[in-house]
Amino acid sequence: MDRIHQLKQFALEEPDDAFNRYALALEYLKTDPLEAGKIFEKLMSSHPDYLPTYYPYAQLKVEQKDNDGAERVFQLGITMAKTKGEVKTLKELQAAYGDWKYEIS
Repeated sequence: MDRIHQLKQFALEEPDDAFNRYALALEYLKTDPLEAGKIFEKLMSSHPDYLPTYYPYAQLKVEQKDNDGAERVFQLGITMAKTKGEVKTLKELQAAYGDWKYEIS
């Protein structure tokens, strides 16, 4: 069974488990970034407090040259990390955001 099929099965078996959808999105990043983006977007709406979503999704938006989307995802992730008191994640997101803003200026 290929990895995507297996991860889809996990997501069907446990639809409320954010990690299963996150793992599926990461796998799709390798072959189908548009599908990965759809899954990341659903994760942000259904599990906004699942912090691992924000960094790879923001990076995907950067790679797609979607500056408005990248800005939105970075800002939402930074806000959520502050809200949850997740200092390490906050620093990672702020550093990536700062690097990206520097690159596009």
